[in-house]
Amino acid sequence: MRATVGDQLVQHGRVVGQHDQVSEVVEVMGTEGNPPYRVRFPDGHEAVMAPGPDCEIRHRSQEPQAQ
Repeated sequence: MRATVGDQLVQHGRVVGQHDQVSEVVEVMGTEGNPPYRVRFPDGHEAVMAPGPDCEIRHRSQEPQAQ
């Protein structure tokens, strides 16, 4: 898993009814884009995350285009 600043980290809900959590990568703390990442959530709080198998990176170029 590799990310750059500005990418989104999506943590998928693991149980029925639990929504995905989407955060923005604000710092890549590993080498060559590898974890851990400092992320910022929509409510403004930040955390350091080492994503597991329930996570994916959405690169800025992968975001859906508004029409």
